[in-house]
Amino acid sequence: MTHEHGEAATEKTGVMPAWLETIVVFLATLVVLGLVSTFVGRMYVIPSASMEPTLHGCAGCTGDRIVAEKISYYASDPEPGDVIVFAGTDSWNAGWSANRSDNPVIYGLQEVGEFVGFVAPDENILVKRIIAEGGQTVSCQAGDPAVMVDGQPTDHSYTLQPAEYPVDPAVGSEACGGMYFGPVEVPEGTYFMMGDNRTNSLDSRYHTNDPYNGAIPEENVRGKVQWIVFPFSRIGAVADPAIQPQQAA
Repeated sequence: MTHEHGEAATEKTGVMPAWLETIVVFLATLVVLGLVSTFVGRMYVIPSASMEPTLHGCAGCTGDRIVAEKISYYASDPEPGDVIVFAGTDSWNAGWSANRSDNPVIYGLQEVGEFVGFVAPDENILVKRIIAEGGQTVSCQAGDPAVMVDGQPTDHSYTLQPAEYPVDPAVGSEACGGMYFGPVEVPEGTYFMMGDNRTNSLDSRYHTNDPYNGAIPEENVRGKVQWIVFPFSRIGAVADPAIQPQQAA
C-alpha cells in the first residue's frame, strides 16, 4: 500500500494518526497531573533543618521528599499538631526572591511545570507545625514548662532534644525553645506556626509585629504533610499529635 493510500485509509476509518495520538496523550497526561497537583496534593523537598527531627534537610544534603495532600482540609480545618506546607506572608518573605526566568518562553515552560507539579511554585513555600489557631493566645515566659496556649502547656515531645543551639537563660529557656515571647493573640482564620527544631527555626515567633501577629492565614495553607517518600531509608508517615490538652481530652 502506498503512503497516500495509507493516509486515505486512516481518514476513511477514522483512526487517529500516530503523531496526533501521541500529542493528545501527552496533553491529557499534563492535564491529569495538573489536576492532581491543584486539587489532591504534590511533592516538596525539605531544604533546611528547621523541622528536625521530624523532617530532615540541610544545605548540600539529600533533603526529605514529602507529600502534602489537600483532601484532608476539604472536610475539616487544619488543627494544632498538623505539619503543613504554606506560603509565607509579606513579613516571612523578606529576602526571598522569585524563581522565574525573565525569558518569556522559559517562563511559560516554568509555569506549565508548576501546574503539573514538576517545578517549584513561584511563592515562598515553607513547612512548620501548627501550635495554635485563631482565637487562642500563645506565649512562653520564664518558668513556663513549655510553650503555652490559653495558659496550658503544649506537648513538645516531638521537638529536637537536646536543643541544637544553647539558649541564653537571660532571654529564654529550652522549655520555650529559645527566646521568651508573647502573649500573642492569634487572629481568627490564622495559625501560629513553629518549627520542631525550636532553636533553629525562623517561625511565627519572629514575625509577631506583622498584621497577622506572626500567624499564617488559612488561604496560605497549601496542604497537610502526610508522608516522607524519599530517601527510602526514611519513608513513613508524618505524625500529627494532639499537642493541646483540650485535643487529648
